[in-house]
Amino acid sequence: MNTLKTLMTAAVAASLSVTAFTAQARDFRLGLITPQSHIWTQEAEGFAETLEERSGGEHSVSIFPAQQLGTEAQMVQQLQAGSLDMAFLTLAEISNRIPDFGALYAPFLVEDIDHAAALLRSDTAEGLLDKMPAQAGLVGVGYGMAGMRQILSREPIEGPDDLSGLKVRITPFDPIRDFYTAADAAPTPLPLPAVYDALANGQVDAIDMDFDAIRLLKFYEQAEHLVISNHMMFPMVAVISGRVWAQLDGEGRELIRTAMAEHADNVMARFQENHAAWGEDLRSQDIAVSEVGPAFFEDAIAEWEATWSPKAPSLAVLRETAAELVE
Repeated sequence: MNTLKTLMTAAVAASLSVTAFTAQARDFRLGLITPQSHIWTQEAEGFAETLEERSGGEHSVSIFPAQQLGTEAQMVQQLQAGSLDMAFLTLAEISNRIPDFGALYAPFLVEDIDHAAALLRSDTAEGLLDKMPAQAGLVGVGYGMAGMRQILSREPIEGPDDLSGLKVRITPFDPIRDFYTAADAAPTPLPLPAVYDALANGQVDAIDMDFDAIRLLKFYEQAEHLVISNHMMFPMVAVISGRVWAQLDGEGRELIRTAMAEHADNVMARFQENHAAWGEDLRSQDIAVSEVGPAFFEDAIAEWEATWSPKAPSLAVLRETAAELVE
């Protein structure tokens, strides 16, 4: 009798254990703005494969690229509501909500793409992620990037005065808007899918963009002057809805966090690995290429710093960390 009772108790416990585990299993939805062929999307798909494998098939992830779920602002709202589970986001929309993240867009904060990656992997940058749950309702699990920013224009840019009044397509967020405003340009926010036609019809005169996107989306077909400036890095952050995070147990959180952080870091590593080759590919196109440094933007940098130092208290410590990384 006791043996039967013991077996029944064990069976019920096992059943409850399976039920509890199954309750955690689900098909997550991950949104991002990049097209199917972009590195971000490729690594998002890689994350989905890794999570399914490591969870023994209990978890899966459906990927929605190319703004299928809306703009980044709309996706952040969905994440906050819990109707979207995860996303790979530029830090642009996050910095609009948490100005301290704007420090990572400081002009010439880093010297090159390897320096940028080292800073994003630092404890200082990782510490910024701790601000996200309370201030944005999101859980940041790691950084990626979209390379370094350059300027591609329809007409030559030979000096700072050539930026005056220039309609420059930007990603819609305050740090980059303020940079081009300080340079006396006319920053013009546009979604990525609209950029090619905007260059073709003269809606914009130039774009702020990284090597990979310029090359992949062939923007050089509509603008034949490339200014290689590396004036700003462009971080990406892998995030999970805070509401979804609260529903996960400790094991589920660690499983997802680890896999997602790995693939976000893979994005960064792939940009590092290919940055030079992509630059050479663009140089081989039928376009004019010039290179400039911080002196080109001297006045704009000073104005940007004056605006953002009070808004982004982490700027000073990020600059200190960046300086230490090159010592």
